[in-house]
Amino acid sequence: MKTVKSQFKFSGGVHPDYNKELARDRQIEKMPVPPELVISMSQHLGAPAKCLVKPGDFVRRGQVIGEKNGFISVLVRASADGKVKAVEKRIGPAGGKADAVILDTTARPEAPAEGESGASALAPAGGPVLPPLDWKSATREELLKRVEEAGICGMGGAGFPTAVKLNPPPGKRCEYLVLNGAECEPYLTADYRVMLERAPRIRLGVEIMRKILGGPAVRIAIEANKPEAIAAMEAAFADIEGNVEIVVLPVLYPQGSEKHQIYATVKRIVPEPPALPIDVGCVVENVGTVAAIADAVELGEPLLERVTTVSGDAVAEPKNILAPSGTKYSDLVAFCGGEKMPPAKVISGGTMMGFAVSTLEIGTTKTTSGLLLLSKDRVFQYSSHACINCGRCLRACPMGLNPALISKAVDANDVKAAEDAHVMDCIECGACSFGCPAYRTITQSCRRAKNSIRARIAAEKAKAAAAAQKK
Repeated sequence: MKTVKSQFKFSGGVHPDYNKELARDRQIEKMPVPPELVISMSQHLGAPAKCLVKPGDFVRRGQVIGEKNGFISVLVRASADGKVKAVEKRIGPAGGKADAVILDTTARPEAPAEGESGASALAPAGGPVLPPLDWKSATREELLKRVEEAGICGMGGAGFPTAVKLNPPPGKRCEYLVLNGAECEPYLTADYRVMLERAPRIRLGVEIMRKILGGPAVRIAIEANKPEAIAAMEAAFADIEGNVEIVVLPVLYPQGSEKHQIYATVKRIVPEPPALPIDVGCVVENVGTVAAIADAVELGEPLLERVTTVSGDAVAEPKNILAPSGTKYSDLVAFCGGEKMPPAKVISGGTMMGFAVSTLEIGTTKTTSGLLLLSKDRVFQYSSHACINCGRCLRACPMGLNPALISKAVDANDVKAAEDAHVMDCIECGACSFGCPAYRTITQSCRRAKNSIRARIAAEKAKAAAAAQKK
């Protein structure tokens, strides 16, 4: 194993204020199970899970409460014991609504009547949820199945089903396994603390993933502004066998984008959509996801909790919290001592790619990396103005797009022009909006266009399927 500096710099990118000092030195704290959990059936990319429980049911921690609902989908397990109060549509971290199980964790199972099955038939609390596996003797198929039944998805962003990513289609082979430890989003330090405190678990996860993927080379990507994390990973991987390197990346947002990380580590370029990293022989996984794989295999522990950074100048005590999935934002804030001052803005995620939210009654998911409470001193009201053709968004775009052209097309309701300008290549990093002197909402325009294009494609597929059925 060796540590090298990245020799490859992608074009574009910006340098926002990172503000990581608020939480970076706060060790991970495990949060007690709150009285109520809001467990969404949509915690991942793809089709939401199909809910399996109903109001009045008592469930145990680790019990499957949502089954996979398609190839690109992930099952959902209860993150605590409790009684189902309701199953209803609830708003998620990104603003959309999905079915959610409202779980009363203060409830206890009721004893069934004599001769009836029921709560007493439930498995007793405590102990591993799944039988631990010996990863060295387990087959590739057994390890893949464990990742799937543990409900693991990518924990760094979109939440792509991990079992799908670790099972390349016929004719594709993973040559490089890239570990994403960049965490370039401002304020967020959850991955940083996982690398510091759980480096041996990441090492074990890498060993398991290498076995699943057939022994690829490994590249661990960490930004240069995290020397302590680099040192922790060097210590954990010091005696690992094979082609393994820690690649120190220059500090540049969005260094955590998987396409740009592939270029920065192995100088391979992922083609335009629908191409994926596996098309250039790469699989990218977040360091938290890798640690979760180790826990699922060795300890029999599904993905029921994750580390979330709660930060910002309006929260009393910024922290990195290990909390059960479904923990309400209000309970996270309370665990941090509450609000130091009324927040002017609350963001789910980081300041570049996160979403402003209007309520703290949202439940965390497997992809909730951060919650930010910002005072009026950290935000300001603005009005968008006409594009002045300065070209800053073009220089900032890491995908080489013309964001100004796309934004103007969307303003004119010309989605076709936006599509022709390759809006589907946009990774929604926010670099264009960050540098725009006219305060144009360019990133939001790209999202609108992409949603319209996806809706059109879905309608066309449905129409084609209906026509095929008639024949």
